[in-house]
Amino acid sequence: MSERLLFVIADDHPLFRNALRNAIQAAFKDVEIVEAGTLDEVSAALDRIGEADIVLFDLKMPGARGFSGLMYLRGQYPAAPICIVSAMDDAATIRNAIGLGAAGFISKSASLETISEAIRAVLRGESWVPSDLIGEATDRETGELLERLRSLTPQQVRVLMMLGEGLLNKQIAYELGVSEATVKAHVSAILQKLGVENRTKAVLAAGRIEAGEWRGAIEP
Repeated sequence: MSERLLFVIADDHPLFRNALRNAIQAAFKDVEIVEAGTLDEVSAALDRIGEADIVLFDLKMPGARGFSGLMYLRGQYPAAPICIVSAMDDAATIRNAIGLGAAGFISKSASLETISEAIRAVLRGESWVPSDLIGEATDRETGELLERLRSLTPQQVRVLMMLGEGLLNKQIAYELGVSEATVKAHVSAILQKLGVENRTKAVLAAGRIEAGEWRGAIEP
């Protein structure tokens, strides 16, 4: 790790971004750090810089609902290792984040030593989770759902997120700058990939791993 490292810190709280920046600069000698406070800013940063050595990403930030931000970034920037840094650090959340493609998971309550250890592991190409979760497996049903969600394209993730907000097809089309027919095609593909019959069940299926984050305005 002698070459200059490029980090992206994605968190909507400036104080935490600053604390994480200080921790990184104390642990690594030659680093460049780009900060982002929204999902759009993360995307803009990755579009601008090309490749990052690691993206430290908070699950809850403007532009993302539950795991949607992680799913979108994994699909749009597959080469960028994404390590979740979150206060939502229960076992199910950690397992599901890894199941959706996160390279690691760091609790916001972790010590500076643990943060440094986790980042170094991800930079080596390893997966990192808290030691008490090593060896814990996701149940089969949840694992199958995670695989289905991982099959969604970045644009389909955005459409699913907007479905969870209760938006109609024409509203989604306006937000994404596409035709309503394109949105309908995305919705059909989402239903097929998730193995459900309608948009309500698609949102609820995603909500099963999100503790209600995706339910939004859509209810059965």
